[in-house]
Amino acid sequence: MRIILEKEEISKVIDILNQLYPNLDKSFLDFTTPFELLVATILSAQCTDVRVNKVTKYMFKIANKAEDFANMNIKDIEDLIKTCGLYKNKAKNIKNASIMLLREFDGKVPDTMEDLIKLPGVGRKTANVVMANAFNKDTIAVDTHVQRVSNRIGLANSKNVLNTEKDLMKNLPKDRWSILHHQIIAHGRKICKARNPLCHECDIRVLCEYYKEKK
Repeated sequence: MRIILEKEEISKVIDILNQLYPNLDKSFLDFTTPFELLVATILSAQCTDVRVNKVTKYMFKIANKAEDFANMNIKDIEDLIKTCGLYKNKAKNIKNASIMLLREFDGKVPDTMEDLIKLPGVGRKTANVVMANAFNKDTIAVDTHVQRVSNRIGLANSKNVLNTEKDLMKNLPKDRWSILHHQIIAHGRKICKARNPLCHECDIRVLCEYYKEKK
């Protein structure tokens, strides 16, 4: 049965992540305003950050404010984001979120979980990404990489995303949540892959619960 690491072991994992992935204190998504980050994060669902950044680099030259998307024909939004996948739902969410921002938030992206999750297409993960990277708040967003890697290592022990977030908030130092979020993602992409993780190359393997089970 998978367990959560002891406090000292978690500290060692954090030290290793800091050595492997220093200076990861900003989002992998390109943005210049909270609204741009909100849109980019909505687009990132089941899509790579590299692809999103290619799309937004062009799109944000055409539209990058709530009023732009609120007034845009839904088909035009779809055409701009078609290569991101799930583009019909994402276009609808971007347009409806933009309309809600204008109606209820004076066109500005809110900075609280309570308000952010009111927006169409925005769940806890997206809200946490926006709060951390646009407003410098201490949050930890649980995407597929964070869910997989943190539970494999033993930083969390839950198949449920919300409970994984709670585990990480309890087990990781609050002032490191945002940076650790990025470091864990980086580790998931480079080493702790969903299929065929490169355990033999992993500096965390001596502490990792998943590796211990495999041995």
